[in-house]
Amino acid sequence: MTYKRSSGETVFLWFNVTFMLLLCFATLYPFVYILFASISDPTEISRFRGMLLYPKGFSLDAYAAVLQNPMVLTGYRNTLFYVIAGTAINLVMTTLGAYALSRRNVYFRDHIMLFIVITMVFSGGLIPSFLLINNLGMLNTPWALLLPGAINSFNLIIMRTAFQTIPASLEESARIDGANDWVIMTRIIIPLSMPVIAVMILWYAVGHWNSYFNALIYLRDRELFPLQLVLREILISNSTDNMMTGAATSDRMDIGITIKYATIIVSTLPILVLYPFLQKYFVHGVMIGALKE
Repeated sequence: MTYKRSSGETVFLWFNVTFMLLLCFATLYPFVYILFASISDPTEISRFRGMLLYPKGFSLDAYAAVLQNPMVLTGYRNTLFYVIAGTAINLVMTTLGAYALSRRNVYFRDHIMLFIVITMVFSGGLIPSFLLINNLGMLNTPWALLLPGAINSFNLIIMRTAFQTIPASLEESARIDGANDWVIMTRIIIPLSMPVIAVMILWYAVGHWNSYFNALIYLRDRELFPLQLVLREILISNSTDNMMTGAATSDRMDIGITIKYATIIVSTLPILVLYPFLQKYFVHGVMIGALKE
């Protein structure tokens, strides 16, 4: 039997489809604009005004200038280190904390969780944090970016809730067989929680990749700058002159615009490539973390 929609359902369907298409366009257009502008001819794109739906000419000079800039390559190297090392530290610390706080036989776990939740609302502030980092000897070192944010309170709560949804009977059976907490965590809890762990990897990795403020505050040595801080210098400080040594003076302003666009693409592309591989775990992992006992 063929179902016939009412006039109200048809109007709602068309409205919903139109709204979603407009929302998708509004979301994707800025990135498409930057992509097309980055491969456009510098002279033409500097004179163009309005919506950019296709490249104006074609030129890869901006990408050549970006990839030949030693600070961009250094920023890439540093960011990859911060992402890999930082995500590993975050994942280990969050997993250990979530496992301990999810065990029913841990004393004062509710009181500890209360203190953790309080940190989500109140913090010491920027100046005390800077003084602490300085007194610990971590100023102008990679540790200033890796250790202070080793555990995110929100992610800890999500992972703890996910661990609590695993039946207690599995832990009891493992203890009868002589397993300790380390064996239970590594062989039972973690394998059954891979979706939420994949979400934690994605959230922490994206956070490290996009982070620049802590590096701006705690780092002085340019050789330690992450890519986002290099990108900030190029976009805000307008420091594109050292990337256009071979360009004529009259062309410097034009190619400087496309260099900014190319830098954004170069710094964003890796995380866009990573996301589809973890996206299938994303919704599933968040839903697991949202379940309550």
